[in-house]
Amino acid sequence: MKRRGFLGALGGCALGGGLAARYLGGALSAQDAIDFAPPQGEKQIGLAPALHYEKQPGLKVVCKLCPRECRVADAERGYCGVRENRGGDYYTLVYGRTCSIHVDPIEKKPFFHVLPGAAALSLATAGCNMECRFCQNWEISQFRPEQVPSVEAPPEGVLNAARQNQVPVIAYTYNEPTVFYEYLLAIARATSARGLRNVVISNGYIQERPLRELAPFLTAYKVDLKAFTERFYAEQCSATLAPVLDTLRTLKSLGLWTEIVVLVIPTLNDDEDSNRAMFRWVMTNLGPDVPLHLGRFHSTYKITNLPDTPVPTLERLHAIAKEEGLNYVYLGNVPGHAAESTYCPQCGTRVIERYGFVVNVMRLKNGHCPTCNLAIPGVWA
Repeated sequence: MKRRGFLGALGGCALGGGLAARYLGGALSAQDAIDFAPPQGEKQIGLAPALHYEKQPGLKVVCKLCPRECRVADAERGYCGVRENRGGDYYTLVYGRTCSIHVDPIEKKPFFHVLPGAAALSLATAGCNMECRFCQNWEISQFRPEQVPSVEAPPEGVLNAARQNQVPVIAYTYNEPTVFYEYLLAIARATSARGLRNVVISNGYIQERPLRELAPFLTAYKVDLKAFTERFYAEQCSATLAPVLDTLRTLKSLGLWTEIVVLVIPTLNDDEDSNRAMFRWVMTNLGPDVPLHLGRFHSTYKITNLPDTPVPTLERLHAIAKEEGLNYVYLGNVPGHAAESTYCPQCGTRVIERYGFVVNVMRLKNGHCPTCNLAIPGVWA
């Protein structure tokens, strides 16, 4: 679809700017927030009541969306830069305010066990609740919404764009979807009821309550497990590891299909001991069938002094993960490598053959290996 038609399907093409609209009222329910629209005559994208926060004395609020639990004074914003206290009420500034929207192959997310070969309408807003020094999308994740050009894309417009582009999946990606939670929830509710699949590509930095509220409208959740030490999270991401592990446990308890990505960075998180400990944790807490993607690092953002990850390093960690009992271990950003494909763990048949983001051959039969009939876990239909 040409850009003009694509933006038309979204329902508008207003560029983001200063946010002058105000909505003054009492506490709102989740449905109130989803149905919110600025008063007539104040058309302005981005502004809507936030969910998951607590009011405090002195017009302060405590955000309960992510583990940071930001304490935000009146007229200030949380760490993510997209949630603002206005007179003791908390607002999201990125509702319907999309700064990046594309149709991607679902393998790019990457999801390898979710509708292989499917196209995904992928969208993002500004903002993030981490600052990873190796972020590939820092131009949007580390900026505030008024600093990034945006288009107006209400939930119904996203649904129309998905239909017009004939895509079965909507992916929340590029920045951290947790920070545009209200927008995500509204889209997922509207589209899952109409047969579309919703998948989240996340750093896993979200509290349990909002995650459980969102989960019924999702098909899959991908978590970037940055490393397996608190030191790495503190020094490289300005965050903590423990809440991410809690998120993975919660996803397991919910039965929501989960895949994990580890970006392997030379000298920072490529050691054998911490990775073996990570693989053992995944095996013990999540089981052998969680797909694990080991990604090749390329210099970016604040880490430009390190080389690309050597392929032998990835292969070494791949072998260790298999030794620890994980059935589906992949190498990312190494086009043409045999470890891009999916193999039956029982008989070794290559059941899905990939090159980069392209599925060349799909041999699964109703989710089973065509040779030994073993069920291969995933979302195939």
